[in-house]
Amino acid sequence: MYDEQGAEYIDCINNVAHVGHCHPLVVQAAHEQNQVLNTNSRYLHDNIVDYAQRLSETLPEKLCVFYFLNSGKERVVFANTWCGTMALALPDILRHLPQTFPRRPVLPHPICPGKWQHRLRLCSRSEANDLALRLARQYTGHWDVVVLDHAYHGHLSSLIDISPYKFRDLDGQKEWVHVAPLPDTYRGPYREDHPNPAVAYASEVKRVVGSAQEKGRKIAAFFAESLPSVGGQIIPPAGYFPEVAGHIRRAGGVFVADEIQVGFGRVGKHFWAFQLQGEDFVPDIVTMGKSIGNGHPVACVATTQAVARAFEATGVEYFNTFGGSPVSCAVGLAVLDVLEKEQLQAHAASVGSFLMELLGQQKAKHPILGDIRGVGLFIGVDLIKDEATRMPATEEADYVVSRLKENYILLSTDGPGRNVLKFKPPMCFSLDNARHVVARLDAILTDMEEKVRSCETLRLQP
Repeated sequence: MYDEQGAEYIDCINNVAHVGHCHPLVVQAAHEQNQVLNTNSRYLHDNIVDYAQRLSETLPEKLCVFYFLNSGKERVVFANTWCGTMALALPDILRHLPQTFPRRPVLPHPICPGKWQHRLRLCSRSEANDLALRLARQYTGHWDVVVLDHAYHGHLSSLIDISPYKFRDLDGQKEWVHVAPLPDTYRGPYREDHPNPAVAYASEVKRVVGSAQEKGRKIAAFFAESLPSVGGQIIPPAGYFPEVAGHIRRAGGVFVADEIQVGFGRVGKHFWAFQLQGEDFVPDIVTMGKSIGNGHPVACVATTQAVARAFEATGVEYFNTFGGSPVSCAVGLAVLDVLEKEQLQAHAASVGSFLMELLGQQKAKHPILGDIRGVGLFIGVDLIKDEATRMPATEEADYVVSRLKENYILLSTDGPGRNVLKFKPPMCFSLDNARHVVARLDAILTDMEEKVRSCETLRLQP
């Protein structure tokens, strides 16, 4: 990336520009389709069918119904203001809204006939998860949701309610929301030395479900990012999701995998992060956004025929004005083309493994680096003040991020303690980028050990 003065930065955190900022093939696809036709989704166009077909080829067969949506949390929130607060003066509204602003859909839409057996619907990150919540509740006839601690699923009111990361600083936890421990094997109750952390953490979900049922509550869904990001770049232990899905489904609920930050080949080994949990594990609903359009506003929900039919049975068709537009689908197809032509999934596996190796070498050198965890180009570096207690080194992590920015490297922190350096770069992030970033990190940490010495781990010699 470049600032207004032309200075060049290495971007280590922008998982929205999935295949690279302003990738020429993606830009070209949008431009060419704009020159031919871009209209709302009442008008049938082959791009949406072609795009759904391509997506279906990456997913398990049972996930064969697709809802396409807009993307961008702020736009959805402002759309509510536009539609619902007409007392606000028009100049005030226009001052806050972009010129090409998508209005929130409110009208029904006929089913779009397709050329193949899968079915389509037209549906933002927040919009995708909000729709997933509606689908789960309609299908199960239940209302309650189980989520992971520190989770974040979007900015709509419905999603703030199921995001502990947000609701704990706002209105608090609703009675229909049930929070299970984050499956964190570094900081959680079941750590790397536990004989079976997957089953142990899944048993916590079973306990939460049982407690809810004792109060007469009924579970509609379990929501989880396939790799919890805001929670601190967490890698759930293998086998955790299948165990959880069993507990949730026996309670009458469905499993929703939020792939918005981690899908589309980022994990390297697989196209979807939920596939890290085993070939036989299939969520009931998958949500996707951000990387799906490389920054273009598009998102998608994939689900089963059974869930979709229950949703249709309401008699209220789902319609989205701009979701699945010809341009959005052209962009989505171009992103898939680039991923395939440039072999970016394999690239993520290779570069991610190399970056993990380099960071591991730094962990042996710098005691403040408590844990290095990740898969593909999804990596977390957990900074600690004390090796025994693993106290989060929050201020030190913030200092590292600031120093990296001075060195023209963009990185940020996440996790409950804001002490985890998160790597989620565009998929074109290279071996040379990895070497350069780690060399700068090494120099900064060495300088901190010599001059800052603000915590025990900066005063220790390995």
